[in-house]
Amino acid sequence: MGHASFRSLAAMLEHRVATTPDADAFYSPDGTGGWKTMTWADVGARVKNIAGGLRAIGVESQDRVAVLCSTRVEWILADLGVLCAGAATSTVYPSNTAEESAFILSDSGSRVIFCENDQQVQKVLSRRADVPGLSRIIVIDGASGHDGFVTRLSELEASGAAWHKEHPGEYERIVASVAPDHLATLIYTSGTTGRPKGVILTHDCWVYTGEGMDALGFLTPSDKQLLWLPMSHSFGKVLEVAVIKIGIPTAIDGDVGKIVENCATIRPTFMAAAPRIFEKAYNRIVSTAQGGGGVKWGIFKWALGVGREVSAIRQKGGEAGGLLALKSRVADKLVFSKLRARFGGNIRFFISGSAPLSRDMAEFFHAAGLLILEGYGLTESSAASFVNRPNAYRFGTVGQPLPGTELRIDPGSGEIQMKSRGIMKGYYNLPDQTAETLTDGWLHTGDVGEVDADGMLRITDRIKDLIKTSGGKYVAPQHIEGKIKATCPLVSQALVHGNNRNFCTALITLDEEAAKGWAAAHGHASKSAAELAALPELHAHLQGFIDQVNSGLARYETLKKFAILPVDFTVEGGELTPSLKVKRKVVEQRYAAILEGFYVGEVQAV
Repeated sequence: MGHASFRSLAAMLEHRVATTPDADAFYSPDGTGGWKTMTWADVGARVKNIAGGLRAIGVESQDRVAVLCSTRVEWILADLGVLCAGAATSTVYPSNTAEESAFILSDSGSRVIFCENDQQVQKVLSRRADVPGLSRIIVIDGASGHDGFVTRLSELEASGAAWHKEHPGEYERIVASVAPDHLATLIYTSGTTGRPKGVILTHDCWVYTGEGMDALGFLTPSDKQLLWLPMSHSFGKVLEVAVIKIGIPTAIDGDVGKIVENCATIRPTFMAAAPRIFEKAYNRIVSTAQGGGGVKWGIFKWALGVGREVSAIRQKGGEAGGLLALKSRVADKLVFSKLRARFGGNIRFFISGSAPLSRDMAEFFHAAGLLILEGYGLTESSAASFVNRPNAYRFGTVGQPLPGTELRIDPGSGEIQMKSRGIMKGYYNLPDQTAETLTDGWLHTGDVGEVDADGMLRITDRIKDLIKTSGGKYVAPQHIEGKIKATCPLVSQALVHGNNRNFCTALITLDEEAAKGWAAAHGHASKSAAELAALPELHAHLQGFIDQVNSGLARYETLKKFAILPVDFTVEGGELTPSLKVKRKVVEQRYAAILEGFYVGEVQAV
């Protein structure tokens, strides 16, 4: 890797615009079912005007400007405009409440905020008294007003164009003045517990990860990406950086419900996602095959068996030959080619991150000819720290480190610790938490893991999530939860419980679509999800899958009891973080009565 080739993200963008001005940069929905295209020259022009507009309303170098918006092309244009004005972006999740948004604006000292629409504007205005430092709201789709306090994005860009005419050469000077150690992004971690913390990431952090991803060589300008991930999350942000560094044409649409539909029209060569998306696709695929009746289900199961044999050979670096190769071609024609067509037919690989992907899930997709490369990083490490490569992958691991990332495992706790130019400078205004997390440049991740002989990192669990049974045995819940989701297509979420208990139990939620299919096939079509959850017949059906999971676990890990919850976990309901991680404490508190019921009459060790 050596030294950075760019001083800042602003300089990296300038270079991209200058070297490939006519290449496609972004595609965005045009509102009529089609897509409109922006070239890098278009991006450069709009970013320059946004930056000028921010300067015109008094934004200075290193000021914070917030973005409260779902994933769309304007999020990225706003972010780049902020950076090219010499300022820094602070992130607010679109799902944050008015109170949470006000906390982030106030904590970060944001001077200006970009809001997606009038609804988000109202959220900010309702707590205006709590954020006295805020001088302007820029709205993307909405009305200006409130005595000039709210300005439309189009108006900001127009004033930026005028500002550049009055200050020739100033924009280039500002971009050149942005230094590697300047603040670029203040990302607020959604956190499964407590108040969000602002993670200080500099320009050099992002330049490092962008160059690291480029150096791996498996993403190229001839790729095409569908980007839907939340941009207020570091996983989305690191892909934005890779797009600029490598020049990858990218379709942007944050509508999670449209991912499969968008894949079919955009036909991307790769897409990054959280495991939740693969789990949902798996549930739909298996339920559809089962619903197709005896013959179809039989063919599907046969094809999957063939696919798994081929996958096992490919995982060792070989290729199927003879009769297996012939069977594989038939399985592909009958089943797998259709599955790949759902994602547009051009996928070279998926990238999975932000939560653990179970090995079973990775092998299911691989059997169908869809490679999922799992990666790992934290907001505190600028997201991209480890990743499997298309030519060097191992399911159940997060691969090898990016060039320039050092790894060590704490001999006592087994904690993963890492060091690189991508590591945060600390938590904003939280010196104590910073000191706990960073020691001599080493980031304490809070994750437990081990490294195999080939330098592949396997994460076993979060230190704070590990369950210690009353018998003194340690259980890693995420591993078991992944197995449940990969074994039973009716399951949406699973939470394994058992700390200080004498056995493990689970709370399970249903995948709505898959459950509807099961209900229709078993004479319960009219029942609601909550009514289905209470059916002894469904409990017995799931017990079969739980038995299957238990058969592969150590005795102290096995699930003795489980309950089906009447509703699924959601971000809005407070059980999931915006990056779709389960908030264990929230769920355990909410369903404490059910969990206690599992252990009634059992002798508890103290």
